[in-house]
Amino acid sequence: MFKPADLFDLNQTEHAAIFDGCKFTWDALKKIEGYIAANLKPARHNPGEGRAFIGKKVFIGEGTVVEDGAMIKGPAIIGQGCQIRHNAYIRENVIIGDGCVVGNSSELKNSLLFNGAQAPHFNYVGDSILGYKAHLGAGVKISNYKLFPGNIEVEIDGVPFDTGLRKFGALLGDGAEVGCNAVLNPGSIIGPGAVIYPNVFWRGILPANMIAKNKAGIDVVVRRPRES
Repeated sequence: MFKPADLFDLNQTEHAAIFDGCKFTWDALKKIEGYIAANLKPARHNPGEGRAFIGKKVFIGEGTVVEDGAMIKGPAIIGQGCQIRHNAYIRENVIIGDGCVVGNSSELKNSLLFNGAQAPHFNYVGDSILGYKAHLGAGVKISNYKLFPGNIEVEIDGVPFDTGLRKFGALLGDGAEVGCNAVLNPGSIIGPGAVIYPNVFWRGILPANMIAKNKAGIDVVVRRPRES
């Protein structure tokens, strides 16, 4: 669950080299800025719909649609056939693969999206990696910064391990699904094919093909008329 190949099909990104030499997958987060600086060749091959702000240090691939009101601050590399929807906010050091969706009021920062990944509605994705066809439901937030001092830690064999990162959101394996309004705490690792139900407040590691859901029941009571 900690090596890149445990979470991702590295054939599903043109930027697999960013994982070279990474003992732990989260080490790639430290390399995004340098990788973009070394490989970015600013260009725009996209159709635009309305007015969008696109910074000077941005590459946009063929067939990617940037809708009215989007802001791509950059540096950023965006692949082919993506949808950058109305009011999306793509900040510094973002790599987006082919066929991805970044939707209305979604904000990305220092993150990598594999091909087909989606953050389509009101999402925050900071210091994170979303695998091939990983999907965030509406309102999912990935928290990348803990309130107390110190680096983000991940449990390895029951022992806290310092990742060396003050900011570290989540790693979502290929095909992972996160339901509406769920919150992923800093350092969350979600295995390939795993599912997190809506409104879950998740912390830690969810193995591949597992489901995390709330146990709380719902009370159904008789609706009584109000007194006039």
